Amino acid sequence: MKTRDYIVMIGVVLIVMMLIIPLPASLLSFLIIMNISIALVILLVTLNVTESLEFSVFPSLLLIMTLFRIALNVSTTRLILTEGDAGRVIEAFGQFVVEGNIIVGLVVFLILIVVQFIVITKGAERVAEVAARFTLDAMPGKQMSIDADMNAGLIDDQEAKRRREKITREADFYGAMDGASKFVKGDAIASMIIVAINLIVGMIIGVAQQGMDLADAAQNFSLLSVGDGIVSQIPALLISTATGIIVTRSSSENNMGKEVSQQLLSYPMMLIIAGAVIFILGLTPIGMLATFPIALLLMVSGFVLRSRRKTNEQDLVEKEDQKAEDSFKSPENVLSLLHMDPVEFEFGYALVPLADNTQGGDLLDRIVMIRRQLALELGFVLPVVRIRDNIQLDPNSYRIKINGSEVAQGSLLPDHYLAMSPGVEDPTIKGIETVEPAFGLKAQWIDEATKDQAELAGYTVVDPPSVISTHLTEVLRRHACELVGRQETKQLVDHLKEHYPALVEAVIPDPLSLGDVQKVLVNLLKENLSIRNLPLIFETLVDYGQMTKEPGLLTEYVRQALSRQITEQFAKPGETLKVLTLSPDLERKLSESVQKTEHGNFLALDGTTTGQVLKNLHALIDKWSDLESDPVILCSPAVRMYVHQLTERYFPTIRVLSYNELETNVEVQSIGVLNAA
Repeated sequence: MKTRDYIVMIGVVLIVMMLIIPLPASLLSFLIIMNISIALVILLVTLNVTESLEFSVFPSLLLIMTLFRIALNVSTTRLILTEGDAGRVIEAFGQFVVEGNIIVGLVVFLILIVVQFIVITKGAERVAEVAARFTLDAMPGKQMSIDADMNAGLIDDQEAKRRREKITREADFYGAMDGASKFVKGDAIASMIIVAINLIVGMIIGVAQQGMDLADAAQNFSLLSVGDGIVSQIPALLISTATGIIVTRSSSENNMGKEVSQQLLSYPMMLIIAGAVIFILGLTPIGMLATFPIALLLMVSGFVLRSRRKTNEQDLVEKEDQKAEDSFKSPENVLSLLHMDPVEFEFGYALVPLADNTQGGDLLDRIVMIRRQLALELGFVLPVVRIRDNIQLDPNSYRIKINGSEVAQGSLLPDHYLAMSPGVEDPTIKGIETVEPAFGLKAQWIDEATKDQAELAGYTVVDPPSVISTHLTEVLRRHACELVGRQETKQLVDHLKEHYPALVEAVIPDPLSLGDVQKVLVNLLKENLSIRNLPLIFETLVDYGQMTKEPGLLTEYVRQALSRQITEQFAKPGETLKVLTLSPDLERKLSESVQKTEHGNFLALDGTTTGQVLKNLHALIDKWSDLESDPVILCSPAVRMYVHQLTERYFPTIRVLSYNELETNVEVQSIGVLNAA
């Protein structure tokens, strides 16, 4: 424990002891001056903090200072009543303020009490109470805002943690200030009672015990009582003012002095008008002697500030122009144009209300939820989606870009709903024919009046923001593999290393490089497999990374290790998995057509056979259209990778699985055999 900690503890103990142990007048005078000094320092500190939390110890300090003043009052009361003397400081304050007139001294003391008790303390108490209530009410919204910023990638975990701690400290601070302001209120009441006791009881003691005349006793004890009251009220008034300032202080980049000077003098013309009004006031019986100096000061200050502001604005414009010119000429300006956002969402001006919070749009919140959903599904955090309006687009159109290239587009009718038929058309539902952008289903735009009728007819009815959300989700899921580069892989590896350092070190940099791992992850995402189970993926890479560095083969080994995940994804519990299988002849041809090179293994099937296989596959898929699922091809592990290479370009929705990627308890039914003949 440091020395300063002992000093604070010893100081609090000594304050408590002052309530019991009599103090000599000389020491008491020293402590009174110290009390005034500390109160003055506290006031100056509150004027210089830029936000309340910079002086978060204030509520506790307020209690200690209140206790210190009460201890001083008890000590001075003891001296006044026992010795008829309370030290040089109290006597000097009494003589200086009273100036031989006890009534004046009492009036000044009562004015100080009224100012502190009714004006400053009452206002500060109310402000602290309201601030505490509003701070507590605003906590959930602030917490949600922090979570939204973190999910959007605007802040990291450490910054989010710091902001949450700040919100908690704000609530604690204003709650403490709400209670601490009661100390000042009670101190003002106690001061009045103590002065009354000193005056009345002192006069009784002076006449009855010390043999003083009533006039002398009244003169002596009135002087000491008023002096003691004023000496205690001066630091109390400083502390009350500091309390009012700190609870009314809003967060700012500058201290209070700079803020007041900047904001009060921001309108030079107002100073000139005020000076003119004061000058006119001097034409009344008040006279020019009192008003002319002030009017002159205000008007001259206004003209000087106005002239200086014009000069500063001209200099600022010249600097901005020069800066823009230099920026345009500099090579760094050209380099900044090379930056490309990974994901962009552009829309026409008619769709702006969907993204504008002030107009009730919730597109930004939906995108935050999309990123969170895909993070859980795919196993990595998608980059921030850059949203912007584009006047070059059709007003009702939008487009989605991945790495600067358009990958999807669509159009909306903001005041309509998209209705999709359940399979049986209802002729009474009439709208504008269109195609649902995410899955290419037939649909139509209907108005508000037709919405309820369509829902009763079994149509799926969605609003425009939901159409965008669904389309964007499917596009990001489909193109997720393009968003995982080496930088993103490095972030995933670093996150895994926090919990599995030995596992990461066993893979990177030997036997596999970061690029090798990235290629495996990309291959998994290409086939719509989540990479969330990164520990299991790395365990597999540890086992097989010594045998081969070919990304395709490593991917096959990882897929087999993820068999439980793949089974859950494609085979519903209690249902039979319907698949297409390969004929033995086709599997043999595929195996014989594999070419092994130093850059990897590739399928080199002749054109005639390839065309026939794709033709036969197209016929089988047409028969599959009655099933409510995407086609699945099941084949041996040796050719699975090459079957996928063969089909991915022409049939991207087909999923190719191997026997080793399904759990043994899955029931499989072949509904067609793919052959090369």
